[in-house]
Amino acid sequence: MLIYRILQWLLRVATRVFYRRLEVVGLGNVPADGAVLFCGNHPNSLLDPILITAHCGRIVHFAAKDTLFESPLLGRLLRRMGAVPVRRRMDHPDGPLENDTAFAALHQVLLEGRAVGIFPEGLSHLDSQLAPLKTGAARIALGVARKAPDRPVYLVPTGLVYFTRHRFRSSVLIQFGAPLRVDAASFEGEDERAAARQITAQLEARMRALTINAESWDTLRVLDAVRRLYQPEGITLEERVELARRFNTVYPTVAHHPEVRDLYQRVRSYQRRLSAAGLSDEILRRELGVRDTAVRAFAHLALLLFWAPLSLIGAPIHAPLGLLFRIAGRAASPRKDTVATTKFVIGFLTMLVVYGGLAALAGWKIGVWAAVMTALILPLSGWAFVHVIGRIDALRHLLLTLVRVFRLRAEVAALRAERARLVTDVTAAVDRFRPEEMEPLFGARN
Repeated sequence: MLIYRILQWLLRVATRVFYRRLEVVGLGNVPADGAVLFCGNHPNSLLDPILITAHCGRIVHFAAKDTLFESPLLGRLLRRMGAVPVRRRMDHPDGPLENDTAFAALHQVLLEGRAVGIFPEGLSHLDSQLAPLKTGAARIALGVARKAPDRPVYLVPTGLVYFTRHRFRSSVLIQFGAPLRVDAASFEGEDERAAARQITAQLEARMRALTINAESWDTLRVLDAVRRLYQPEGITLEERVELARRFNTVYPTVAHHPEVRDLYQRVRSYQRRLSAAGLSDEILRRELGVRDTAVRAFAHLALLLFWAPLSLIGAPIHAPLGLLFRIAGRAASPRKDTVATTKFVIGFLTMLVVYGGLAALAGWKIGVWAAVMTALILPLSGWAFVHVIGRIDALRHLLLTLVRVFRLRAEVAALRAERARLVTDVTAAVDRFRPEEMEPLFGARN
């Protein structure tokens, strides 16, 4: 699987470039070996399996609709990734399904102790909520348990939360939840269909706990900051997710209150100041030492003195290509839920061709060392370009950024004081606006 590992690494790098912020949570819930069935929500077409493939830590064989294999290029890529074609009724309304071969292939992967990926919703969609799950994942796991009663299959619920899903340099959160064990005991005393429905219901509950939705990225980001300000130290991941779900559920019902609107704007302003200072909320919980100050000061200076000049080297190449990807992504997408996938695939393949072609041209015209330097400098310049674009607000205010570099301790002190005020006000607002029927998650807060 050397080719798979190389492609997995390339996808990991490419997704880190495509998304400005990419966070992976819950990798400790993914079994290091044995049969695993990754069960994810499906809001963003082919980017969903790409993200799981790149960041789950396992070699994953995905079940994919057979129509995707009709494309010579995409079909070859899917086969290289170990994907298994599955015929869906919606794609073949008049023809036979005959998925026995596909199910047998997925069973064999799991029987060998490897991993399979599946999207139990059945299709990619633009809805803000998780669609009702189909029983396919449960039936696959039960089929393996029937063939090998001593080999459990672990269903790992996987949540993909995109913030501005179609945009380049947006953000995505990948969450792996606690696995659901399926073995021979899972259907003792009941028929397999009833067992599949029961397992699917449990899986759906766990997946819903990992899918957090809001009206916009700004709302989701601010409410996540509110959650961090409110939560006590040392809570579990499940408690964090439940708290986030509660904030997203209650906020639309209280957003019109002047107190809530004012608090929302204060939290958003606090986040912007953190971002401008190159800090995180987490670091304000502890004392900022000399090393922390030096690291962040160096990051500001590196942005201004290294990354910005380096980005100019490849800007004549990357700027027009970025515009091309933006236009082509929307023009070439067959559906709205495939816009981000189209941008990613076009960008990924185009950059491989451009970098390879320019390196080959440099080698032909100048020599081997020119080819090597081109192959090294162009990707680095490309990364610098997207990094600088992502920090464009800081570059618009060079003097302010330099002042913050040298006054970082004073800025940290001011932010820490504002954070303390926000913690008090957020806690008071939660106590005031929490619905009476909703039990407090952590008891009384002081």
